[in-house]
Amino acid sequence: MTNAILLDVKDNVATCTTAANKGDAIKILGGGEIICVEDIPIWHKVALKKISRGEKIFKYGEIIGEASIDIAAGGWVSHENIFSVPRDYESEMI
Repeated sequence: MTNAILLDVKDNVATCTTAANKGDAIKILGGGEIICVEDIPIWHKVALKKISRGEKIFKYGEIIGEASIDIAAGGWVSHENIFSVPRDYESEMI
């Protein structure tokens, strides 16, 4: 059973396709397996590696935010522990 989907090889999070409970092994379509360290609701993100406070969060191969606290590998990545960061899309498109 696949429990999460990795959308891009640059991503440091995957999207859970089922709810995951602390201690569950999450099988990731597109890359391996990780042990869940806290409960994660369906359609939410799981950290694929330790993400340090201030580190960029990548999903879809793009920056979706920055960690406001340290997030453990297998941890829940949500609005509680990331925040949006301004981007200069004009210069990124050049």
